Amino acid sequence: MRFKHLALAAAIAASACASAQAQTEIQWWHSMTAVNGEWVNDLAKQFNESQKDYKIVPTYKGTYDESMTASIAAFRAGNAPHILQVFEVGTATMMASKGAIVPVGKVMQDAGAPFDPKAYIPAVAGYYTAPNGQMLSFPFNSSTTIFYFNKDAFKAAGLPTDKAPATWPEVVNAAAKLKASGHKCPFTTAWQNWTQVESFSAWHNVEFASKANGLQGLDARLKVDSPLHVRHIENLANMAKQGLFVYKGRGNVPEASFVSGECAMINTSSGFYGNVAKNAKFAYGLAPLPYYPDVQGAPQNTVIGGASLWVMAGKKPAEYKGVAEFFKFISTPEVQSASHKRTGYLPVTTAAYELTEKSGFYKEHPGTDVAVTQMIRKVTDKSRGIRLGNYVQIRAIEDEELEQVWSGKKTAKEALEAIVKRGNEQLERFQKANKG
Repeated sequence: MRFKHLALAAAIAASACASAQAQTEIQWWHSMTAVNGEWVNDLAKQFNESQKDYKIVPTYKGTYDESMTASIAAFRAGNAPHILQVFEVGTATMMASKGAIVPVGKVMQDAGAPFDPKAYIPAVAGYYTAPNGQMLSFPFNSSTTIFYFNKDAFKAAGLPTDKAPATWPEVVNAAAKLKASGHKCPFTTAWQNWTQVESFSAWHNVEFASKANGLQGLDARLKVDSPLHVRHIENLANMAKQGLFVYKGRGNVPEASFVSGECAMINTSSGFYGNVAKNAKFAYGLAPLPYYPDVQGAPQNTVIGGASLWVMAGKKPAEYKGVAEFFKFISTPEVQSASHKRTGYLPVTTAAYELTEKSGFYKEHPGTDVAVTQMIRKVTDKSRGIRLGNYVQIRAIEDEELEQVWSGKKTAKEALEAIVKRGNEQLERFQKANKG
């Protein structure tokens, strides 16, 4: 009898082991931290619990720059992840990586998974689509730049709290009143290259680069030394001299100074919303980016930020099937809408936006629809997005040169001309390397 029980227990254990072994693991490398890292882990957990065939394993691989570098090394070594999160400025580089990636449209088609690029918000889908109409990567944490302000600080400075400054002259005026009321950091900006140069260009319908900002060819060249660009950076430099604008560092580093209450106004990603909603101890508002009212065509629309998910080559059909199932899961209106509400990233499908609107979320949380409404305005060739080679390096150049302006070592004109010269050298290098 004891032998029978042991045999039965062994059979059950073997069965469970075989079942566990039958589950296909899908490695997902990402760059999400803090509240957004929790969101990524929860998405994987929800998918894993929704079925038994596949297991998504999310792994944080450092910043966007670091994860891209790590993935290239892993691909060469033959152990790349199945899914790689790549920020939007890495799109041209990924597109040129022939043999390293499998277009997401092909992955979905081969797996027989429903996939309609037209279901995605056009400004989002268009950015990640090849000239032949095939979607190359899966839109994931798509964002755009918006304006956040501290309503408590505004109230203390005698400023209206029901609306943010809509124009740059109004930002300067608000900053002066905040400083007079004792605020040591009236305005700051995160992702200074994205917010104050790239998005600024699209928002004012001026070229960032030729060839429709690189979307129409590898021979694009930077054009950020225009009179309007010089005027804007000069204005920010003057604000810095007066203590109205305080530079807090590169990337998303300055965001902490807003959440803590140190800085009263900030330009940064819509994807910052989750952090603010969870951690800010003051009343806050979300608003569209400021613009110059005398510029014809402004405001236009903002460009996409955030990142998409790329499928790496060299995997088994069963594994690609798992990738397709995961993408299908996170594409559902319910999952998309919940992610949008939680993080501030865009709902990347029209159905998810409509579901969110129908739920009353935008009325209950004023300003949370700003990112969407900024993106869905009519786009032009100057505001469709930016897709340039060696863009990670160009972003670093922008940071270096702008820092020279804020420290008073260069004029706005000198710095922007240097960005164009140094940036175009990077573009020429990329063009030569990818002629075929």
